[in-house]
Amino acid sequence: MSSEITLFVNPTAGRGRGARAAQPAAAAFQDAGFTVRTVIGTDAGDALARARAAVEDGTGALVAVGGDGMANLALQAVAGTRTPLGLVAVGTGNDLARALGLPVRDPAAAGRVIAEGLKGARLRDIDLGRVGDRWFGTVLASGFDSRVNDRGNRMRRPSGRLKYDLAMLAELAAFRPFPYRVTLDGGEVREIEATLVAVGNGPSYGGGMRICPGADLTDGLFDITIVGDCSRATLLRVFPSVYRGGHVTHPKVTVVRAAQVEIAARDITGYADGEPLGPLPLIARCIPGAVRVVGP
Repeated sequence: MSSEITLFVNPTAGRGRGARAAQPAAAAFQDAGFTVRTVIGTDAGDALARARAAVEDGTGALVAVGGDGMANLALQAVAGTRTPLGLVAVGTGNDLARALGLPVRDPAAAGRVIAEGLKGARLRDIDLGRVGDRWFGTVLASGFDSRVNDRGNRMRRPSGRLKYDLAMLAELAAFRPFPYRVTLDGGEVREIEATLVAVGNGPSYGGGMRICPGADLTDGLFDITIVGDCSRATLLRVFPSVYRGGHVTHPKVTVVRAAQVEIAARDITGYADGEPLGPLPLIARCIPGAVRVVGP
């Protein structure tokens, strides 16, 4: 393994935490004897091209410094290669880092854990979801949750999580279930009225909401959480339990497992790792062992 580490930095993550986090993370790698190279693109496309070039040049690891959006961009560069991925999670959500057991919002600690993992060969292969040519690590969201994302992305103010809290309140005012067609592993078809359908490679999204609490990054299957045609009042009662995964015991919630799922519904955008994929229908496939990660 090369002793060069490539830091893949989003300077705007977490209101500037990405830029500030790069220095203590780099110091941790240098203290461990690694050479550090930093990649910062002018935009997402340029950043991805630079990250892919670093992987092709044989970097010892690609370490994404930022939030879930940066982690997702890094996945596009390393998926299907043997280049290890590390995460210095300093964004708003940090769900993939949580799933991997890495420190969150502590860049020095994350750098030390990743450096020790690389030196001790503490590497493992995990599954990824794939939609077309796009990879994702945590959850593909569709329905009420993706509508909240849509609305939040259109809002210029406020910033951070408050924007999405306000977007959620606005979507609740217009709340209604959606007619879905869900096809599992190319066979079983479910025609349902649902509030949302979440396809989990990992257990959480949105900064710790355990929408698919039983999802396992290494079992070759998605956990697909279907929240049925519940009322606004039921949704408000059930929502707080999502942070501990307690919602899956509610009679309106169903969890199924599959290696492939097609989700079809009108006027709904799919989001994976918080990033827009495009309008439904979408087909997601779970690809076993698609990426090598560094963990504690």
